[in-house]
Amino acid sequence: MLNSASRVPANAATRAVIARFNEAFDRQDIDAVMAGMTDDCVFENTVPPPDGERFTGQEAVRAAFAAFFASSPAAKFETEEIFTCDDRCVVRWTYHWDGASGNGHVRGIDLFRVRDGKVAEKLSYVKG
Repeated sequence: MLNSASRVPANAATRAVIARFNEAFDRQDIDAVMAGMTDDCVFENTVPPPDGERFTGQEAVRAAFAAFFASSPAAKFETEEIFTCDDRCVVRWTYHWDGASGNGHVRGIDLFRVRDGKVAEKLSYVKG
């Protein structure tokens, strides 16, 4: 399937959007992260279990990401695998942290949906 706006295969376009988003997220660049998301974006985190929290719209998602960045300044996501299919993307990752209570890691996935060259949904899930 081709992305009609750019004539680029949809999988390649989706992968490029997610790559830019993840690079900005790894830098904890909140402005770049939010510039890569739609106005009506959705983010679901993993806390509290089992369902996490849902944030909708630029303001709510920005606040959720800003709180995460502030509480985890040394956070690092290591990508294990990326799979794209049209406007969808699955990223399997390991999240590493260093904190007051020690070092640790957890494995998980993000399910992304891309619309008009931006992230419309980022749904996060963890093992355990």
